[in-house]
Amino acid sequence: MKILDCTLRDGGYYTNWDFDDKIVDAYIRAMNLLPIDYLELGYRNLPSVEYMGKFGYSPVSILKKIREHCTKKLDVMLNEKNTRPEHLPILLDPIVGLVDMIRIAIDPKNFDRAVVLAKTIKEMGFEIGFNTMYMSKWKEYDSFLDKLGVLDGVVDLFCMVDSFGGVMPEDVREITRTVKSRTSCPIGFHGHNNLQMGLINTLVAIDEECDFVDATILGMGRGAGNLNMELLLTTLNKRGLNVDFNILGDVVETFKPLYEKYQWGTNLPYMISGANSIPQKEVMDWVGNRTYSFNSIVRALDNKKNRVADNAHYPIWQAPVANRVLIVGGGASVIEHSSAIKEFLQKNVDVTVVFATARHALLLNSITNSKEYCLVGSEAKRLKAQLNADKFTGICVLPPYPRTMGTEVPEYADKVTYELPEINFTKSYLDSCTTTALKCAIEHKATEIYVVGYDGYRGEVLSEKEANLFNENRTLFDDFKAATNLRLVSFVPTVYNSLSIESIYQYL
Repeated sequence: MKILDCTLRDGGYYTNWDFDDKIVDAYIRAMNLLPIDYLELGYRNLPSVEYMGKFGYSPVSILKKIREHCTKKLDVMLNEKNTRPEHLPILLDPIVGLVDMIRIAIDPKNFDRAVVLAKTIKEMGFEIGFNTMYMSKWKEYDSFLDKLGVLDGVVDLFCMVDSFGGVMPEDVREITRTVKSRTSCPIGFHGHNNLQMGLINTLVAIDEECDFVDATILGMGRGAGNLNMELLLTTLNKRGLNVDFNILGDVVETFKPLYEKYQWGTNLPYMISGANSIPQKEVMDWVGNRTYSFNSIVRALDNKKNRVADNAHYPIWQAPVANRVLIVGGGASVIEHSSAIKEFLQKNVDVTVVFATARHALLLNSITNSKEYCLVGSEAKRLKAQLNADKFTGICVLPPYPRTMGTEVPEYADKVTYELPEINFTKSYLDSCTTTALKCAIEHKATEIYVVGYDGYRGEVLSEKEANLFNENRTLFDDFKAATNLRLVSFVPTVYNSLSIESIYQYL
């Protein structure tokens, strides 16, 4: 039985396949001294419009350096979905002699196409591995398992990939026996840890005499991550495998700063996605999105599990004409100038107030102006925390149906909640609070639109989330002005150049 470490390849989903040279050097030194047989370094890819770091392309210079210092067998991965035989001279000719195996990531529906690709790669002198994905859904693929006999003499590893992290030990046992009955090529198992079954599933695969098993340092890998290599080696040490725990401890320490930064591992959204075979990429995007609350992600996954576009539908909003609208954002300036904002609204009761976020709903609750609350992401929960049923007046407005993250509305607002018919002034950030608020102004046919609470970040070093929010709002303001030819007037200081500034105090 051989052990394959794929930390740099699978862990690259968190780092965009960029790893510091010092980390890579320490990793290679440790792998040379640990009972690990293959190292999967990354991908070989054709040029892409998306950024991928060095192990997303595994350039020749990188592979040469590692080959010079590494005593273990090396492999890189190809994605079958975007690789054809005519691409192989570009992708693989330069690395002949630098890596031992080419593993191909395969959707079972493209199995026949992958076999053609494998035969061409085999002729180039490489070992061939099939990383066959979506193990928990294999029974949905007609006759896929019946074709495995064609692998004999061509493929050196047929790896069963629990892409969703949802298989159970009995599934591993049953599927392994089925695969073994249909092909004589070596069998492997690659587990994900959504349901924390990575270790037991891998041990079952070993007991069923699988020839390869995969793991990664600290479990670093896409979504909920993989089986921890240190856990696997510790367990196998009890079965007699010789492990130098000082070396193992050193490489674990090397990767700890990355873990502290990216915090991979399972949580409730990944558990639900694993149990219901929902793709990890989507969940990773949701978990990393500042707008989406934990509950909204769970709700979206529940909708997917139930195969519904959204869990609720509300009447299309028929907005009354309102010539003047004030949009309230979440910035601290609302607190600083709250007395002036309330005085302005008391003097101008015709101004409709649109809360892009409910952060300041309680602060401005005493006003008698028409109030509208945009419910996106975690805003329903925020509104409930700010206002109880007795204090709530106004209506709630949702983005158009269906909503990516499903729908949550406070119980007390259910009868006064509406959804927008469409969003057409922008193609960006369609599920943003600001997008919804600006669209409310358009629906009102407003000619004067004021904003407060869109302060920006003056003279600060921005975090990634702050920078993303700033760019989001700037894009939306620019798109709004281009689509409507209307000014957006900030009543308080702002660093957004798209906003005109007029002090609220001149209106008092």
